[in-house]
Amino acid sequence: MFLEIRHITEYHYEANVRESVMELWMQPQKTVRQRLISFELDITPPVQLFSYADTYGNAVYHFDVPQPHNHLRIIGHSAVETTVPEPLPEALDTGEWDRLRSDFVRGECFDFLQPHRFVTSTPALLAFVKKHKLDELKRRDPLSAMLALNGIIYGAFEYMPGVTEADSPIDMALKAGRGVCQDFAHIMLAICRHWGIPARYVSGYLFTDRKAGDRSDPDATHAWVEVFLPTLRWVGFDPTNNVVTGERHIAVAVGRDYGDVPPSRGVYKGEADSQLAVGVTVRKAKAAMAEPEFMRIARPTFTGGRRRVSGDAFREQQQQQQQQ
Repeated sequence: MFLEIRHITEYHYEANVRESVMELWMQPQKTVRQRLISFELDITPPVQLFSYADTYGNAVYHFDVPQPHNHLRIIGHSAVETTVPEPLPEALDTGEWDRLRSDFVRGECFDFLQPHRFVTSTPALLAFVKKHKLDELKRRDPLSAMLALNGIIYGAFEYMPGVTEADSPIDMALKAGRGVCQDFAHIMLAICRHWGIPARYVSGYLFTDRKAGDRSDPDATHAWVEVFLPTLRWVGFDPTNNVVTGERHIAVAVGRDYGDVPPSRGVYKGEADSQLAVGVTVRKAKAAMAEPEFMRIARPTFTGGRRRVSGDAFREQQQQQQQQ
């Protein structure tokens, strides 16, 4: 499937700010099932872009706007070709639990087994596990348990934007019984890691299909979970829509939680408050395009001179893009 993505992010300031420094996680991944055809960034005011690969191999772009400005517009244009993943087996043998406990898996996936920021075993989470008898799923093989957990989270929560924020803890969605994809992904991650199953947060986009029952907002970024099963490696689950990830999912970055891979993150120097506006469009492309040159991240190193700034002199952007 050929897909085109247009992702617009605009920061508006009440008055001129003196400087902005930003990082972007917007470039789709290059994987076996996802070919990156093109990617470009259009930024106003004009800037010099630099790039590097982060700890998890994600492409990160960063820039500095060193002059006074009262708005910042970032437009990402992407084109990808996705393929249908190989069908999953009906089940795995129960020996998969032993393989998950092996020193090799625990060492290779250490970061994705630990609590982190938004992904923790809170009393509210443990109550949710008890209420839905989720620990009984461990009597099944890990793949069957993940498929069942995906469906239970889908059924237990109502999809409703505006209930939580980008930095909301999982307890807020657990208490309200509603939220968006970012919340559902964090809840599933917390349960998986509580069970000793490596799981990572995936930031990306979804070509929404209402006829297929998708609940996701078609005009927003999306998030889901990838679980490491030794026999199958990384397998994607989308608890927002109760599906295994497929050709309509476009992966951008992976991390321990949302905090590792927000679409944009930055600071600015000034006293003005900021407002954020975001728009996303994902559509089918009419035909494949020739593959032009774009920044290709090879290793975790800076490709340009990034100027150090003092954190005390800058204010964090007060609003972030919540993945919906």
